[in-house]
Amino acid sequence: MFARRPVRCVPLTPAHRRRRSLWCREHRNWRDNEWGRVLFTDESRFSLSSDSHRIFIWRERGSRNHPSNIIERDRYGGRGVLVWGGIMLGSRTDLHIFDAGSVNGTRYCNEILLPFVRLFRGAMGRRLSVRTLPPVTIRELRLALQDEWAAIPQQLIDTFILSMGRRCETCLAVRGDHIPY
Repeated sequence: MFARRPVRCVPLTPAHRRRRSLWCREHRNWRDNEWGRVLFTDESRFSLSSDSHRIFIWRERGSRNHPSNIIERDRYGGRGVLVWGGIMLGSRTDLHIFDAGSVNGTRYCNEILLPFVRLFRGAMGRRLSVRTLPPVTIRELRLALQDEWAAIPQQLIDTFILSMGRRCETCLAVRGDHIPY
């Protein structure tokens, strides 16, 4: 057993799990050309302050994604930005960064075209944290996010999209719960 930080995930209600399972059942047999017509979008928040709160748990190696080792939480504290963009096979949208607040229908129509895929929040957050000089101001954070978005290889995006059938199967295997990767 080792003292390690728990995985943090967005809380999933029973209704969320049912909808995730239903969506995966409907899409698990899609072919690559069908996934190629989908634009994946979402939003993420990035904060200048740490979200670790020094929480540690005792767990065995290789058990990181076990349900008992996951803390469901969707709060981010401190100054930060809201980021929106999108990906599809062979392409991506521009990255749209907002200084504060959330995006409602009016703000969406007036300020952006498409939102950001949550899959890359973790990858971009890790890349930001290992920069030689991590961002300390909102301006630096905005510039760093733009740099990291541009640095994501399109091949990685395409590989992710083409893995959606397998991801649907995995989601069904865990009955709509958190996917262990």
